[in-house]
Amino acid sequence: MITVKQLLKEKNGCVQTIAPQDSVYKALEIMSEKNMGALMVVEDGKVVGIFSEREYARNVILKGKSSKATSVRDLMNSKVCYVRPEQTLDECMVLFTEKRTRHLPVLDEEKLIGIVSIGDAVKQYIADKEFTIQQLENYITGSI
Repeated sequence: MITVKQLLKEKNGCVQTIAPQDSVYKALEIMSEKNMGALMVVEDGKVVGIFSEREYARNVILKGKSSKATSVRDLMNSKVCYVRPEQTLDECMVLFTEKRTRHLPVLDEEKLIGIVSIGDAVKQYIADKEFTIQQLENYITGSI
Protein backbone atom coordinates (compact mmCIF):
# COMPACT_ATOMS: atom_id res chain seq x y z
CA MET A 1 0.00 0.00 0.00
CA ILE A 2 1.23 3.45 -0.87
CA THR A 3 2.20 5.78 1.95
CA VAL A 4 1.41 9.45 2.35
CA LYS A 5 5.09 10.23 1.77
CA GLN A 6 5.01 8.43 -1.60
CA LEU A 7 1.83 10.21 -2.60
CA LEU A 8 3.32 13.61 -1.76
CA LYS A 9 6.34 12.86 -3.98
CA GLU A 10 4.00 12.18 -6.88
CA LYS A 11 1.98 15.34 -6.23
CA ASN A 12 5.13 17.47 -6.36
CA GLY A 13 3.38 20.60 -5.13
CA CYS A 14 3.72 23.09 -2.37
CA VAL A 15 1.20 23.63 0.39
CA GLN A 16 -0.70 26.89 0.25
CA THR A 17 -1.29 28.52 3.61
CA ILE A 18 -3.00 31.57 4.98
CA ALA A 19 -2.73 33.49 8.24
CA PRO A 20 -5.72 33.53 10.59
CA GLN A 21 -5.95 37.33 10.49
CA ASP A 22 -6.21 37.42 6.68
CA SER A 23 -9.60 38.05 5.14
CA VAL A 24 -11.84 35.32 3.82
CA TYR A 25 -11.74 37.17 0.50
CA LYS A 26 -7.95 36.74 0.32
CA ALA A 27 -8.35 33.03 1.09
CA LEU A 28 -10.89 32.68 -1.71
CA GLU A 29 -8.55 34.48 -4.14
CA ILE A 30 -5.73 32.05 -3.36
CA MET A 31 -8.02 29.03 -3.58
CA SER A 32 -9.40 30.20 -6.92
CA GLU A 33 -5.98 31.02 -8.36
CA LYS A 34 -4.51 27.66 -7.30
CA ASN A 35 -7.70 25.66 -8.01
CA MET A 36 -7.84 24.36 -4.44
CA GLY A 37 -10.67 23.47 -2.10
CA ALA A 38 -8.90 24.29 1.17
CA LEU A 39 -6.05 26.21 2.74
CA MET A 40 -4.09 25.39 5.85
CA VAL A 41 -4.22 28.18 8.41
CA VAL A 42 -0.76 28.71 9.88
CA GLU A 43 0.35 31.01 12.67
CA ASP A 44 3.93 31.25 13.96
CA GLY A 45 4.86 28.22 11.85
CA LYS A 46 2.17 25.98 13.35
CA VAL A 47 -1.06 24.68 11.86
CA VAL A 48 -3.92 26.27 13.78
CA GLY A 49 -6.80 25.41 11.45
CA ILE A 50 -8.11 24.69 8.01
CA PHE A 51 -10.28 26.91 5.84
CA SER A 52 -12.30 25.26 3.10
CA GLU A 53 -15.09 25.96 0.67
CA ARG A 54 -17.38 24.26 3.17
CA GLU A 55 -16.66 26.85 5.88
CA TYR A 56 -17.24 29.61 3.37
CA ALA A 57 -20.52 28.27 2.05
CA ARG A 58 -21.98 27.56 5.46
CA ASN A 59 -20.71 30.54 7.41
CA VAL A 60 -20.48 33.47 5.01
CA ILE A 61 -22.98 33.10 2.22
CA LEU A 62 -25.75 31.56 4.30
CA LYS A 63 -25.26 33.97 7.20
CA GLY A 64 -25.06 37.12 5.11
CA LYS A 65 -21.49 38.01 6.09
CA SER A 66 -18.98 39.87 3.95
CA SER A 67 -15.92 38.03 2.64
CA LYS A 68 -13.79 41.17 2.83
CA ALA A 69 -14.84 42.04 6.41
CA THR A 70 -14.55 38.54 7.88
CA SER A 71 -11.23 37.04 8.97
CA VAL A 72 -10.21 33.46 8.33
CA ARG A 73 -9.88 33.01 12.11
CA ASP A 74 -13.62 33.60 12.48
CA LEU A 75 -14.51 30.74 10.13
CA MET A 76 -11.64 28.24 10.15
CA ASN A 77 -12.06 24.79 11.57
CA SER A 78 -9.55 24.61 14.41
CA LYS A 79 -10.11 20.88 15.01
CA VAL A 80 -7.64 19.72 12.39
CA CYS A 81 -7.15 16.02 11.87
CA TYR A 82 -3.73 15.29 10.37
CA VAL A 83 -1.62 12.40 9.14
CA ARG A 84 2.06 11.56 9.23
CA PRO A 85 4.20 10.70 6.16
CA GLU A 86 4.52 7.01 7.09
CA GLN A 87 0.77 6.43 7.23
CA THR A 88 -0.99 4.60 4.42
CA LEU A 89 -3.68 5.75 2.04
CA ASP A 90 -6.01 3.23 3.68
CA GLU A 91 -5.54 5.04 6.98
CA CYS A 92 -6.30 8.34 5.25
CA MET A 93 -9.50 6.91 3.78
CA VAL A 94 -10.64 5.87 7.25
CA LEU A 95 -10.04 9.41 8.51
CA PHE A 96 -11.80 10.99 5.52
CA THR A 97 -14.82 8.84 6.28
CA GLU A 98 -14.87 8.97 10.08
CA LYS A 99 -14.08 12.67 10.40
CA ARG A 100 -16.17 13.69 7.37
CA THR A 101 -13.32 15.74 5.97
CA ARG A 102 -11.91 16.13 2.49
CA HIS A 103 -8.40 17.38 3.36
CA LEU A 104 -5.71 16.06 5.68
CA PRO A 105 -2.58 18.07 6.41
CA VAL A 106 0.61 16.04 6.59
CA LEU A 107 2.78 16.87 9.57
CA ASP A 108 6.32 15.64 10.10
CA GLU A 109 7.39 16.43 13.66
CA GLU A 110 4.84 19.27 13.78
CA LYS A 111 6.11 20.75 10.50
CA LEU A 112 3.56 21.04 7.69
CA ILE A 113 4.98 19.21 4.67
CA GLY A 114 1.91 18.65 2.53
CA ILE A 115 -1.80 18.06 2.26
CA VAL A 116 -3.68 15.02 1.02
CA SER A 117 -7.19 15.37 -0.35
CA ILE A 118 -9.80 12.71 -0.80
CA GLY A 119 -9.39 13.34 -4.53
CA ASP A 120 -5.69 12.45 -4.29
CA ALA A 121 -6.57 9.21 -2.53
CA VAL A 122 -9.26 8.21 -5.03
CA LYS A 123 -6.95 9.01 -7.95
CA GLN A 124 -4.26 6.76 -6.45
CA TYR A 125 -6.74 3.94 -5.78
CA ILE A 126 -7.89 4.07 -9.42
CA ALA A 127 -4.29 3.99 -10.66
CA ASP A 128 -3.51 1.00 -8.40
CA LYS A 129 -6.57 -0.89 -9.63
CA GLU A 130 -5.75 -0.17 -13.29
CA PHE A 131 -2.21 -1.47 -12.74
CA THR A 132 -3.53 -4.64 -11.11
CA ILE A 133 -5.98 -5.22 -13.96
CA GLN A 134 -3.22 -4.74 -16.53
CA GLN A 135 -0.98 -7.21 -14.70
CA LEU A 136 -3.80 -9.79 -14.54
CA GLU A 137 -4.56 -9.35 -18.25
CA ASN A 138 -0.89 -9.82 -19.07
CA TYR A 139 -0.78 -12.96 -16.92
CA ILE A 140 -3.91 -14.42 -18.50
CA THR A 141 -2.78 -13.77 -22.06
CA GLY A 142 0.77 -14.93 -21.35
CA SER A 143 2.30 -11.53 -22.09
CA ILE A 144 4.45 -11.55 -18.97
